[in-house]
Parts: sequence; C-alpha cells; structure tokens
Amino acid sequence: MTRESESGLPIEPVYGPDALDGWDPAAKLGEPGGYPFTRGVYPSMYTGRPWTMRQYAGFGTATESNARYKQLIADGTTGLSVAFDLPTQMGHDSDAEIASGEVGKVGVAIDSVDDMRVLFDGIPLDKVSTSMTINAPAALLLLLYQLVAEEQGVPAHRLTGTIQNDVLKEYIARGTYIFPPGPSLRLTADIFKYCRTEIPKWNTISISGYHMAEAGASPVQEIAFTLADGVEYVRTAVAAGMDVDDFAPRLSFFFVARTTLLEEVAKFRAARRIWARVMREEFGARDPKSLMLRFHTQTAGVQLTAQQPEVNLVRVAVQGLAAVLGGTQSLHTNSFDEALALPTDKSARLALRTQQVLAYETDVTATVDPFAGSYVVERMTDDVEAAALELMLRVEDMGGAVHAIERGFQKEEIERSAYRVALETDSAERVVVGVNRFRLDTEEPYEPLRVDPAIEAQQAARLARLRAERDQGAVDTALAALREAAGGTDNVLHPMKDALRARATVGEVCHALREVWGAYVPADAF
Repeated sequence: MTRESESGLPIEPVYGPDALDGWDPAAKLGEPGGYPFTRGVYPSMYTGRPWTMRQYAGFGTATESNARYKQLIADGTTGLSVAFDLPTQMGHDSDAEIASGEVGKVGVAIDSVDDMRVLFDGIPLDKVSTSMTINAPAALLLLLYQLVAEEQGVPAHRLTGTIQNDVLKEYIARGTYIFPPGPSLRLTADIFKYCRTEIPKWNTISISGYHMAEAGASPVQEIAFTLADGVEYVRTAVAAGMDVDDFAPRLSFFFVARTTLLEEVAKFRAARRIWARVMREEFGARDPKSLMLRFHTQTAGVQLTAQQPEVNLVRVAVQGLAAVLGGTQSLHTNSFDEALALPTDKSARLALRTQQVLAYETDVTATVDPFAGSYVVERMTDDVEAAALELMLRVEDMGGAVHAIERGFQKEEIERSAYRVALETDSAERVVVGVNRFRLDTEEPYEPLRVDPAIEAQQAARLARLRAERDQGAVDTALAALREAAGGTDNVLHPMKDALRARATVGEVCHALREVWGAYVPADAF
C-alpha cells in the first residue's frame, strides 16, 4: 500500500534499483564538500567536529536572559541564539502603547544599547557565535551588538554569528514586518554592503523556511518558497552593484526538522542541490562557497503537544536526528515544555543534552552522509527536488518572490496545506500521539515558567532614565542624518549606528525610518 509524504508525494512500501533507473550518481551526488553538495557542504562533515549546538533563548529582561545564556554556556552550548520580544521585533519601545502586555513575553526586551550591554554582560563576544532571530529591525540589533563588542574591546572583524534578516518570509507567514518590501530589500542590501567591510565574518541573512513550516507549509513548499526568497535577495544585491561572490558566501538558511525523518533528510539534500545549481547557472557564482547552502535547523515546534508533554522529548530526538542525517551546520532542539510555556532551566538543559547524545553517543557522526545511495532517500530527494523546482517556476512566472507575495500566492498555498493537515488530524487519519490517539483521561499537573508582568514597568522606568540622561541634541542630530540617508541612496547603517551610539532607542530609530519609507499594510487588511 502506497503512503503519501508530508508533501503529498508517494512513498512506496519497497524500493529497489529500479527506483534509481537511469540515475547518474556523479551528477546527483558528487563528493562530500563538492558540487552539487548533495552529500554535504564540507568534505569531512561531522567526522571532524559536530554541528554548532545552539539553544534559542530570551525572555523577560536582559538580566534574566543573560543568566540563562551563561547557564547554557556552562552546560555545553557552543552558540547562542537570541529570542526577542514582539515589541522589539516590530520596532517599538517597551513603553509604547502598542507594546502593552507583550513586553518580555516571547523573548527578551531590547530598547537601547543599555539593554544590549546587560544582555551580553560577562560573555566574551570574540569567543561565542551569536544568532539573532530578528528581521525587520535586524540592522539595529546587529549594530547594537557591534557597539557592545567595541565596549568589550572586541574588533568587529572577530565577531561571528547570524542575523535572520529575512523580511520576505514575514510577509508570507509570520507578520513581524515594518516597512514595505521595496525599502526592506534596500535595507537588506545595505546590510550586505556594511558587513562586507565592517563585520566580514558575519552571516548577513538566514533565509528562513522554518516559520513557513510552522504556518503549515509542506517540506516541498518550505524549500521552494525559501529558495525563491533567496533568489530575490541575491537579485537585489546584484542590482545594487555588488558582485555575487562578494556576499553570497555569507548567506545562510534556516529550516525546520519534522518527525518524518526520511522526507526531511531528502528535503535538505534537495535544497542543497537546487541552490548550488541556481547560484552557478543563474548568477554565475565562481567561488565554491557561494554555491554552498549552509543552514541552521530547529526542531518542529508546531509538532509539540501540550498533552503528555514528556512525549515531546521523543519527538525532538527524532527531529534532531533528521537534521543531523540531513547535514545541518547548526541545530536548536526545542524543549519538551514549549507547547505550554517558556522553557525552564531543566527542560532547556534536557534539550541540549539531546544534541549531545546524538553527537557523542551515537555513530551517526562517524561517517559522512550515512544515507548516500539509499534507494528510498535518493528517490525521495529527486521527487522533492522536482516538486520544489515546479513550485519555484510558478513563483518565477509571477515575476519573482515579491510579486508572488503581493498576489498572496505563497500564503494561500501554505494555508491550503495547513488546512489539509488540520482535517487529517481532526479525523485521526494523521496520528498525533496523546492528542487523537493514546490519550490519557487526566493530564499530570505541570508548573510552567512565567514572565513577571512587572517587567513592563521596569523597562518603562529604564527608558525614562535613559531619555533623561542622554544628550538629546546628539540624538536628534543623528536621527535627522538617518532620515536624510533613508531618503537618498547612502547606506543607512552608518548614521543608524551613530544614532544608537547616542542612545537613541529601537523605537525611535524605526520611527525615523517609518517617516521616510512608510509602514507595510497587507492587501488583505482592507
């Protein structure tokens, strides 16, 4: 009996040599670390060293998040990953009316360089790699990070990490946008140019399929729409006068890992192959690093359940294994209690220990690309690749990712996929352990981590003190220079950095840009 994959592709009960009839291993696989990178972007992969183990964390105040980071580092985390609260993600200060009730709830509240200084207090920024999940105001948070590093005496050329900086997926699936697509893409190009000279080791964008998957995208939709966004960013940078090999090596991607292990492995392999070909054939990239699809993976939060939450430990282990077998460069494993609340110290530690077991107690790191030549995985890789390319062509026929976004194409496709999954779950055709099968009559009590609502007042008091202490004339002058650059063609990051150094707030800087660029309002909002 034939089953269907998450993407609706057939999965046969048995695969043999006929599944790869006419299949050319040299063209499809290559060698590890060589074009088309199906087998991984590095020759040795994890046989040399394991992936970067990141744990996504941030809540409440900068002081509380700083304590969590130090604990994670002590537990063996090799890279930090910062979660910001919604007001910060949307470019609002904590004392703004629109921020009420959201300060510190889903991430840390960062209003100024003062908060960023506290967030990384005692953490040597020349020795830790930091990923920041921030998009529309990504430039601001990167510059704040640079300013704090300078205060530590760390030169910018020694900083390593990533800003997500993927605003196109915000229009598609997540909604934390600020400016319209045109200015947003201009800001992205400015970041590419700035980092090339100022912070050369920084990954300037993490083109994200994760949030599309959380919104309901299938594996095929996830990589098709993500790679189409990637093409749009590359075109924007090239149109701004940059040589593709000057910025493409610093591009990175961000994908989900689901419990459907075989298709996830195939998805990662197909994505690498597609990107290598696009970069070489469409953009003429010559540097092998420009052809490499390097990516971070997070296990699937959307698959975690509030019912019998300990079962999520098993789900996360399987999802993490899928990411490793698929060749990820860094990994965040979700905590088992995230469907209920922010992770506790203990659950965050267990999530990290899951990665450490995979890295040090299994044999999956002993050989490069364990699934190479597998009849089922190679056939599924081909099937996922073909389906993704077909979907990418539909985006191209609409004029590219931005035009497709304006027509609502990606959003409608993802919503259709999400609706199918919901129907299958409601009917129990799709089994979710503890939800529609194998349920308990009563759930065991669980005490979640809660954010103190007093944080909002504390942040407002910090902002009031900052505005009273700073040189307001210097702030006004710097914000005026920023508005002038935004209205012209100069790189906005230089005056933006001056404003932030003068202790302008995140909300003030974003408001200055809103005055020039406007704010994005989706077509379906009317």
